[in-house]
Amino acid sequence: MRLTKKFSYIGAGILIAGFFFGMGIQKVFSGDDVVQSLQKLDQAFSLINQQYVDDVDSGKLAENAIEGMLKGLDPHSVYIDAKRMKRVREEFDASFEGIGIFFDFVDETLMVQQVISDGPSEKAGLKAGDFIMMVDDKETKGWKNEDVQAHLKGPKGTKVTLKIRRNGVDTPLTFDITRDTIPFYTVTAKHMIDDKTGYINLERFARTSYQEVAEAMNQLRGLGMERLVLDLRNNRGGYMEMAVRIVDELLPANKMIVYTKSRIQSFNEQYRSTSRGSFEKMPVIVLVNSGSASASEIVAGALQDHDRALVVGERTFGKGLVQRQFELLDGSVMQMTISRYFTPSGRLIQTPYADGDQEAYYKSKLDIERKNKGVLRKEDLISQAPDSLKYKTTNGRTVLGGGGILPDIILPDSLGMPKPLVIALIRNSVEDDFTGHWLNQHPEFRTQWTSKKNDFITNFRITDAMLNEFWSYTTNKKGFKFIENNKSVTLNTADEKRKTFTKKEQLENREVVEVRIKALLARRLWDLDASVQVFHKLDLTLAEALRNWDKASNFAQSYR
Repeated sequence: MRLTKKFSYIGAGILIAGFFFGMGIQKVFSGDDVVQSLQKLDQAFSLINQQYVDDVDSGKLAENAIEGMLKGLDPHSVYIDAKRMKRVREEFDASFEGIGIFFDFVDETLMVQQVISDGPSEKAGLKAGDFIMMVDDKETKGWKNEDVQAHLKGPKGTKVTLKIRRNGVDTPLTFDITRDTIPFYTVTAKHMIDDKTGYINLERFARTSYQEVAEAMNQLRGLGMERLVLDLRNNRGGYMEMAVRIVDELLPANKMIVYTKSRIQSFNEQYRSTSRGSFEKMPVIVLVNSGSASASEIVAGALQDHDRALVVGERTFGKGLVQRQFELLDGSVMQMTISRYFTPSGRLIQTPYADGDQEAYYKSKLDIERKNKGVLRKEDLISQAPDSLKYKTTNGRTVLGGGGILPDIILPDSLGMPKPLVIALIRNSVEDDFTGHWLNQHPEFRTQWTSKKNDFITNFRITDAMLNEFWSYTTNKKGFKFIENNKSVTLNTADEKRKTFTKKEQLENREVVEVRIKALLARRLWDLDASVQVFHKLDLTLAEALRNWDKASNFAQSYR
């Protein structure tokens, strides 16, 4: 597998390359038309600065000019200002500097939801469920997310003092914590679904993603994994190289993974698998949906084209453009498309677009989704497609280009869609707020279950008493109403903000609500992985995928 020295980026944004100046316009650009256009731009900028009726913010004027130039190119060439770029770097460098906690607000009080393993807060003795009353000399009552970020994040080596209220402890506790580098994890869930089925959820492709996935696969194999579900739903992409290295673990040597084409010869790249793959013969199912983009589509497309994995879910987003980011003088970045990428069979999965018109671009995506809505057989969509969009896999199967990766098993986007009552509960943060409030009112519950994670996931059930507390909270704290099933009462079911439902709806949604409360309790007691394990009960796409191991196993057989 050949890797370039620079990271290519095909997702939301990360610093890639420097922008070099000082060479002189004539040396950088050739052609009188280009030089004349640059001189024209310089003239317009000077005239506006010098002669416009009001004072002009020259920095903002320059940003508007850059945004305007990029807007005319394609929907993914964008300008990122210096402030936003700092957040982007943290996300895709997979680290930030701070004290190492996940936090939440419970009854308007700042609470430690989870302590990051081996981070400064864990080393200092902070625990999940602690309430942060003061940060240095500032009370936290009334704080919002941005206040927490501003006061708890900070440069490595700096100190912060927290005053804590802990359930069961009469007097406040004080902790002096030294900030450090805190890792972001892109593998948000890794566990065994059954005795031989491993599950990995990859949230995005950052610098650490290959290492995280490789470690997760080895860990699960040690627990008996014989087959893998790789969940890339809503993974919007990131580093191309991370996608390539993950695919390399699953393919034998010298298989094309992805290649790029550009008008600049040096940007043309080919990425092939090596002989170092550790899981080349294991049956694999890849889950995707309309939120799976760019690097996710490289993984799904390569494994599908080589008949290596079964792809299940919805048609993916359709982003086949490669960006490189060029840093400007003030730390801002131009994220500019430099090439297109193609799957091994030659598919360009980029959704068509007209220049940089994002509105038309996303409308065309919706039109594709609308056209395919209700068509659940891949064969039907292939039969309707023109020959120019049909490609062949290694074993001769027909796959489609023209916008996204079409799964081998297509599942409707409405599969498992919450009903209106559950959607309203989610929109108003009812279940999440309730679990925080309930744990605060029942501190003994955390003590009872903290050391029994697997028992909780397998055996715990929401009691009638707890469910009754939830519905009381929903009505008294969140303003919901539940009326008798009286035909004389007409509910405006089209009102997305409504909070009035029938008792019949309340009863019909009981099981889903119970699972959601349990999952959110698991998130607060342990981590996202525990929550995902509980949520599997509601995941109909996963359930359907697990019924098709025979197809995934047949693909894997061809590599043995």
